[in-house]
Amino acid sequence: MKKHQVIATISSLAIGIVFIGRIATAAPQDDPKGKAPFEENCRKCHGVRGIPPKTMKAKFPKIATFDADFFTKHTQDSIVTILTKGKNEDMKSFKDKLSHDQMEEVAKYMRTFVAK
Repeated sequence: MKKHQVIATISSLAIGIVFIGRIATAAPQDDPKGKAPFEENCRKCHGVRGIPPKTMKAKFPKIATFDADFFTKHTQDSIVTILTKGKNEDMKSFKDKLSHDQMEEVAKYMRTFVAK
């Protein structure tokens, strides 16, 4: 193999590695900021898209579904308050797990469920 072929091959590999690295890191950055904390802390009970699984509905009959009706009754601030303080004995507080900014982002992310 000639010197210029080796250099061209190495250059192509380097460009490919950089391109693949950008693709791999682009996906999480494209996610809304509130998605990861929602999935980590809320999804088990409230479901991936804000619709609680049947098992959670059976265990907690009053569990909220994040639909249009929910958002007509709850402002951004009221959702953050619920995340901060909890709600009755079934919904625990997340003040020790999430920062205020994370709670704000979770509340924003939840609103995307209605738009889809």
